[in-house]
Amino acid sequence: MRTPMLALTVAILVVGLTGCTTPQAPTATPPATPPAATEPAATGGQAIKIAMIAKSSTNPVFLSARAGAEAAAKDLGAKHNLSIAIDWLTPPTEDGQVQAQRIAQAVNAGANAVLISCSDAGKVTGAINDAVARGVPVMTFDSDAPQSKRFAYYGVDDVKTGSQVLDELAKAIGSKGKVAILAGNQNAPNLQKRVSGVKEAAKKYPGIEIVGTFYHPETPQDAAAEVTRVMNAYPGIRGWAFVGGWPLFTKSLLTGLDPKKVTIVSVDALPAELPYVEKGIAPVLLAQPTYNWGYVSVEKIVEKVHFKKDVPAINTMELVRVTKDNLGQWARQLKEWGFTDVPQQYLEMK
Repeated sequence: MRTPMLALTVAILVVGLTGCTTPQAPTATPPATPPAATEPAATGGQAIKIAMIAKSSTNPVFLSARAGAEAAAKDLGAKHNLSIAIDWLTPPTEDGQVQAQRIAQAVNAGANAVLISCSDAGKVTGAINDAVARGVPVMTFDSDAPQSKRFAYYGVDDVKTGSQVLDELAKAIGSKGKVAILAGNQNAPNLQKRVSGVKEAAKKYPGIEIVGTFYHPETPQDAAAEVTRVMNAYPGIRGWAFVGGWPLFTKSLLTGLDPKKVTIVSVDALPAELPYVEKGIAPVLLAQPTYNWGYVSVEKIVEKVHFKKDVPAINTMELVRVTKDNLGQWARQLKEWGFTDVPQQYLEMK
């Protein structure tokens, strides 16, 4: 993988996780929202078709993963004289049963591998095992199905991620006050692990009271509406632990929340979320390099499918701590990864 032009030189890696070290991000710059289909480049080498099934085609984090996968397909195809195609089979909204159907569809369509972020591990495990039984290897990213026969997983350590969210929030609010957890899809195994990490870490802070864990459809509008509803129901909330950054893709909370009264710490730091850092509503975002979900996973699949190498079962992604101090550096990294909607004022920051 090529070394990016921009190196994040500050000490921003915040989770010391075991497993494989996250490779450096590529310098390819595909569009943040790729075209409807990606055809393999014509080469004289082997053709590899990878079916990519994320949770939702409307969630920006998965669009960035798609961009990374398509960049890796282009780069690795040129490097190894391969014809690599990414077949985007992600449903428009979260639905584990539809994902299971898409796995079967991919196998029937001749996919050489499947790459999936599992909305509901229980609903997709059987389909994953059927695919493997038919000779199609499956890799998971972001949200695992650990009881399945997938050959590898790439993503953060979710329990440690939840713990880090709460630790950062405790620091920001002086280790006391009422805290709510925003948790997205209740059936998503990765989010459940993050919630457990938040709750476990909260035990270290006797002054913090968890008022509840709140679930919602994983759209920015539904998530923001849930935050507003909970704030009205529990007017004394001092902090929010977001195990995913869904509401921050809207601007509604920028004016709906007072940073002097409410503090958010959230997972993810994509362009639309950066104003929350600048305003101080979310002084810390714990960014997943979501572009690498696609890029690194495609690398692992090529190693497995084409080079017949053994790939570690767990490949750990490390989080990046984004604050006002490194907001400009992170913004430029996002732009280098192909995001076209990074606000100019952040790109100009030191």
